[in-house]
Amino acid sequence: MSNSERLMKVLLSPRITEKSTLLGDKHNQYVFKVVKNASKPEIKQAVELMFTVEVESVQVCVVKGKQKRFKNVSGSRSDWKKAYVKLKPGFDIDYIGA
Repeated sequence: MSNSERLMKVLLSPRITEKSTLLGDKHNQYVFKVVKNASKPEIKQAVELMFTVEVESVQVCVVKGKQKRFKNVSGSRSDWKKAYVKLKPGFDIDYIGA
């Protein structure tokens, strides 16, 4: 698999919530769900490639899956990785137009 193919698979989806909308308005940060083995440089390159913007910094965290029960069966949701991407001043991501 070539590098550009890998970068196209790093970003899974944008996380559009109240918190992420406030981050976008106040601090020019955007939140994405990414593959669990993605590194910060890969996430930066993927965002720059897909949205043609310049990234200032990337912060990541692993969200632990919740424990769930259905009747007497216990289970858990999968862990997933979240990336907070801060763009350089003057750049913006428009999810609707992308």
